[in-house]
Amino acid sequence: MTAQSSGRTPSSQTPQPRAASSQKRPPEKYVTVVATIATLGGLLFGYDTGVISGALLFMSDDLGLTPFTEGLVTSSLLVGAALGALLGGRLADAYGRRRTLLGLAVVFAIGSLGTALAPDVSTMVVFRVVLGLAVGGASSTVPVYIAEMSPARRRGRLVTQNDLMIVTGQLLAYVSNAGIDAVWGGHGTWRWMLAIATVPAVALWVGMLLVPESPRWYASKGRFGEALDVLRRVRAAGDVDAEMEQIRQTATADTSAGSLRDLAVPWVRRLVLLGMLLAVIQQITGVNTIMYYAPTILRTTGLGDSAALTATIANGVVSVLATIVGMILLGRARRRRMLLVGQAGITASLALVGLSFALFFHEVDGALVGNVPGASYVVLFFMLTFLCFQQGSISPVTWLMLSEIFPMKLRGIGLGLAAFANWTINFGVTLAFPVLLSAIGGTWTFALFACVNLAMIVPALRFVPETKGRTLEQLEAGFRGGQSA
Repeated sequence: MTAQSSGRTPSSQTPQPRAASSQKRPPEKYVTVVATIATLGGLLFGYDTGVISGALLFMSDDLGLTPFTEGLVTSSLLVGAALGALLGGRLADAYGRRRTLLGLAVVFAIGSLGTALAPDVSTMVVFRVVLGLAVGGASSTVPVYIAEMSPARRRGRLVTQNDLMIVTGQLLAYVSNAGIDAVWGGHGTWRWMLAIATVPAVALWVGMLLVPESPRWYASKGRFGEALDVLRRVRAAGDVDAEMEQIRQTATADTSAGSLRDLAVPWVRRLVLLGMLLAVIQQITGVNTIMYYAPTILRTTGLGDSAALTATIANGVVSVLATIVGMILLGRARRRRMLLVGQAGITASLALVGLSFALFFHEVDGALVGNVPGASYVVLFFMLTFLCFQQGSISPVTWLMLSEIFPMKLRGIGLGLAAFANWTINFGVTLAFPVLLSAIGGTWTFALFACVNLAMIVPALRFVPETKGRTLEQLEAGFRGGQSA
């Protein structure tokens, strides 16, 4: 790696826009405002991944979907997301977190309008990929931006706020799907379901114009004056000097520009592999089969379309409440322990969903019929139990740790690689799920997921470190020195 100097001084840079009232707010509140604006990217992430669950029920007839093309339309977003995660991470490291999010807001709007107006499956798939570029870019950029703006003692709460916005976006998608169906109903309503996402995309673009760049990104480029200026806006006066010194020492410890070549460094490579492991653990749970296909699953159990859409709202409500609980627990519990408890809980929940299909349903002329009244709601109950463990522990811990473990100069690239693994596994699971459900039924599909997740407890126990209570710079120094943190 060749050392390079930025050759820039703060005075030579275009000043970042200031929120007009930022100096009047206490720094703690201003950080919350900044994080909230950035998490509009998470809201879009959630809405655009959740809305397809209801839209599929009506899109299938209009576009002539088969089980395979249904999986293709749903999973095509994930192909774009995998590419977007890689691209977004590199752009965030090269051009800044703020500028990257501004560009992603535009891509969100284009993708949302394109899917809403799509006349056929091919066009739908193309714009779902475009939309996925924005979703993936947001998944690798928003957590990094928030983590770098947050003080250590609030990092867990603020980064997890992005998870809350993701599940809130999914809840809004479920509610709007059911509302649009109730008011208008019939064919074509799916276009309105998809088009609504343009509104938060515009809000994200406007909001990001009003917030500053990450101080740690400035420092990684040798722009310490601008880094100090941002820290003074987001930290209490007594905390600025000590944190700035830590940032300066970390930035000057390695003056090379971060790139994929750094994967040749053993400790960096270990962290990237750890990040990819965390992403695999989160996605192999099959959480997005529940979030994307909940109405489809419930319809196979005998519920009508409207009833399935309404019942799916419960998924969104439980996800939001569980994420709030997870945010509280992150401030009190050890992160590694939360991950392991969550993994055990979702394994049991998946097994119970599969057992419910076996015990409470039988097949008549190719369709499932409940053995007892309300059998569909037994399946829904265990799906909700699954979401309690997933959204209350595994998801918030995963995205928080991914925002923490990578070194300053490679934070965007590292999280981008982990998010690429996340979306790649998500794609495979999402594409395969409707085919598996059709071919082997609910019992064996969910039993398969339970067995895979039982096996994932072993690498989680063996390789995942503890990161609670340490600054990003302390974590980097520990990993660089070979500590497990």
